[in-house]
Amino acid sequence: MKNVLFKRSQKQLFLGSFLLFALAAFSQEKLKDTTKVNQLDEVLVSAIRVTSKTPVSFSNLSQKEIKTRNLGQDIPILMNYMPSVVTTSDAGNGVGYTGIRVRGSDATRVNVTINGIPYNDSESHGTFWVNMPDFASSLQSIQLQRGVGTSTNGAGAFGASLNMLTDSYSEKAYGEISNSFGSFNTKKHTVKFSTGLLNDRFEIAGRLSKLESDGYIDRASSDLKSYFLQGTYVGKTSLIKALVFGGNEKTYQSWNGIDGETLLTNRTFNSAGIFTDETGQTRFYDNETDNYQQDHYQLHWNERVSENWNTNLAFHYTKGRGYFENYKEDADFSEYGLNPFTINGSTMNTTDLVRRKWLDNDFYGTTFSANYESEKVDLFLGGGINKYEGDHFGNVIWARFASQSELGDRYYDDVATKTDGNLYSKINYQATERLSLFGDLQIRNVHYRANAIETGLVNDSFTFFNPKAGLNYTVNSNSNLYFSFARANREPNRSDYIGGNVRPEQLNDYELGWRFVSNKFQLNSNLYYMAYRDQLILTGTLDDVGNPIRSNSEKSFRLGLEVDANWMFSEQLSVRPNFTLSRNKNIDLNVDGQNFGTTDISFSPSLIAGNSIIYKPVNQVQIVWLQKYVGSQFMNNIESSVAILDAYFVNDLNISYEIKPKTIFKTIEFNALINNIFNQKYVSNGYMWDIYPYYYPQAGTNFLAGVTFKF
Repeated sequence: MKNVLFKRSQKQLFLGSFLLFALAAFSQEKLKDTTKVNQLDEVLVSAIRVTSKTPVSFSNLSQKEIKTRNLGQDIPILMNYMPSVVTTSDAGNGVGYTGIRVRGSDATRVNVTINGIPYNDSESHGTFWVNMPDFASSLQSIQLQRGVGTSTNGAGAFGASLNMLTDSYSEKAYGEISNSFGSFNTKKHTVKFSTGLLNDRFEIAGRLSKLESDGYIDRASSDLKSYFLQGTYVGKTSLIKALVFGGNEKTYQSWNGIDGETLLTNRTFNSAGIFTDETGQTRFYDNETDNYQQDHYQLHWNERVSENWNTNLAFHYTKGRGYFENYKEDADFSEYGLNPFTINGSTMNTTDLVRRKWLDNDFYGTTFSANYESEKVDLFLGGGINKYEGDHFGNVIWARFASQSELGDRYYDDVATKTDGNLYSKINYQATERLSLFGDLQIRNVHYRANAIETGLVNDSFTFFNPKAGLNYTVNSNSNLYFSFARANREPNRSDYIGGNVRPEQLNDYELGWRFVSNKFQLNSNLYYMAYRDQLILTGTLDDVGNPIRSNSEKSFRLGLEVDANWMFSEQLSVRPNFTLSRNKNIDLNVDGQNFGTTDISFSPSLIAGNSIIYKPVNQVQIVWLQKYVGSQFMNNIESSVAILDAYFVNDLNISYEIKPKTIFKTIEFNALINNIFNQKYVSNGYMWDIYPYYYPQAGTNFLAGVTFKF
């Protein structure tokens, strides 16, 4: 074991050294005296991002919009007011484990990239935001593409693509200290810095963060730390960035939820860690925690080859390792490889024990693209190849009756590997002054191998062809129309194999939209129809470690209308409403041989609406009233009357005030956020345990307040 750990340490050290060496080497290169690179950082994501000329439904979230509410809550919560988005928090206050759904599609359908590098877990397809605490403090912008979107790297998007661009370089040196405090003993401390461009070429910037919270739910505590360090070289034709970032999380488990009776009598109850001791007293194990460390290494090189051509090349490596710990009462010996034995004539075959279930994984690869841009043509050629290696194993660290076990024994030991490669080409062609055409072709190959008791032996390969096409027509200087078709194919994840579902799924996505822009009013409207074959839908149930169980629905669809607007009444007052009306249906749903006909797809509300009322009485003050409505939804697919999550409507208030002292500090910013100002008792998520519903209640009125010093 020591040798393995030593080799892995060598691997990480080698990679970190490689990134720094490569950056230093490139910085010595003599560059051609050609046109200076424009919008340098944006080119890192230009291959996967879209603009108003692309026939895709999307929304952007800027750094300026993020910062006033960035007081400790996670990225999904910061995105809560975007169109078609529903978010949830296990701890009830937006800190720790959080989740996001888009158009009713869960987080495994949302393709997430960081600077174009895939972030979704290769096996589960999920995104664990808790592993990147306070990552919002290092983001320049977020773009959310709804539906299939454009070709990107990583697992195929079935609900949305979310790409994040990290901080740009700064030409001037700066420092920043942020501290925030709030309900449930929540605290966030952040320090940022930049050297500015040294010799107009080289910059080093970084961030350290620490975040703690007790959570709204009992014992749902979070102890989170993260870091971010980047070196940037800016040449006349080049941009080179080396990034190292990561996080460490320790959270007390709060993923069990509560039943309906407890919801009425004790909303904050948490059953995690509960056991009865030898004297018959009910107790809670004090280390029923999830523990994980994740470190990311990225090297990006953008080169403008000529006036029309530029290229992007990136290498990446992610190291993840950690475990969650459980107290198990009266555990069967057979589940842990223990042999029954006899004491005083009695056969012992169960024991109280504490277990750790480990995941130790490596994810590495490369992405690349070339872009040709002229007056009429914007062409991208690109792709990527990535490999995942994951070790799953479990230890018993304490047992009342240990049988024949030895310290360090593993009661299971599984290995999984996954190789994912893709090539794509996409083009925007300005056919006439008013009409532009869009085409996007991607071929993707996936090979997944696993050997576990739950999954059995898996050795599957999939090759997917994902075509996309569309057009954009400019009606006049204020408005344009677009239409697009996109096909996406998706492989099952690890949990699907455990559940016996091994059929891949396919989506045909049709989007028809109208965009209107004037000086004081902007409107985006989009009609979508998403037709699925063998969609893997959430059954509403969980496995024994909290993973959602899915099953294939042979035919299903999502039909919806999305509208969002920005209405500037004056320089002081603006309103940004959005809503989504949809029908989300399984067709002739068959469950265990019983046909249920046409039913609602689980966790897919027919109405989602948001609104922001922004008032600026003076330049230094901003007051934002945030509103969110989520309609009722089923937690299973057979429309069981006990499986309904009630609709909810919540209101938040965000206040910011900025002053500019004449000495020491450039600015001092005060931000406050009052969540759920009308103290609504609502539930944002849940699941079914057989026929019994379980819920995740969210906090009533709570607040966060902070101050940021910039110098």
